[in-house]
Amino acid sequence: NNNNNNNIMTTPITTTWDGNAMSQDDMMMKDTVLVLDATDGIIGSASKKDSHVFSSNQPRGVLHRAFSVFLFDESNGKLLLQQRASTKITFPNVWTNTCCSHPLHGMEPSEVDVSCADGKVLGVKHAAIRKLDHELGIPPSELDIAKFQFLTRLWYWAADTVTHGTASPWGEHEIDYVLFYTIPNKDALTINGHEDEVDAVKWVSPTELQTMLSDSKQYLFSPWFRLIVQKWMLGDDGWWTNLEESMSATSKYKDYTTIHRFDPPDEHLGGAGKAGKQFADQNEDK
Repeated sequence: NNNNNNNIMTTPITTTWDGNAMSQDDMMMKDTVLVLDATDGIIGSASKKDSHVFSSNQPRGVLHRAFSVFLFDESNGKLLLQQRASTKITFPNVWTNTCCSHPLHGMEPSEVDVSCADGKVLGVKHAAIRKLDHELGIPPSELDIAKFQFLTRLWYWAADTVTHGTASPWGEHEIDYVLFYTIPNKDALTINGHEDEVDAVKWVSPTELQTMLSDSKQYLFSPWFRLIVQKWMLGDDGWWTNLEESMSATSKYKDYTTIHRFDPPDEHLGGAGKAGKQFADQNEDK
């Protein structure tokens, strides 16, 4: 091609993504996240690193798309947690839901969803399958994309002050797609965690999780997981309490129009850009 337009990229280059061949630093520089506007519309791209930098120029980083997978064992209702590896750059050591990561530009199959109005969000689900394999060693052949249930979206941000101090240069700022998935029995699932991603895994009941959440000296939890659990998961009408309803194709819990907005717990305010509350008058959990 000699049309002198070699510097113009009309579509992202499709790449073969191999998390096992990349270090954490490689992924921070090479992974290209979906940059969003306030309506969850894609307006560009940024490296994973640049989107997670908290500074005076971007006090809450760059808003981008993410997903959070909650994987349950139907035989006993337990949820699979992971403890993020101590070597992770953002939020190391914390316990969180089964898998949390980002859809990326340039992937095959595509991880870009233009709209979530029909609830299919195949891009986010493809990203979830990719990362469940990378982080937890769950083979894609053991997962069925049609079984993922997309429930809703939350927009949250949090400076990683627990790891990096009150002037933390790192944090999260995401519109997060919540995905539920169930398996008949955990014994049918292969789990082989990647040492750069996961330090431990644990299947827990709601009661066991509440015990862990109350023991803040022994267990640190990600701010996004705490928000989701406190807002939606537990109690008489909780998504976990009513797992069969949550997994229904016509679940009453599904909401594809609202973007639920949350400021972080107070200990995750601040960071290098000294960010204060963004949604002070709009928090749904206040």
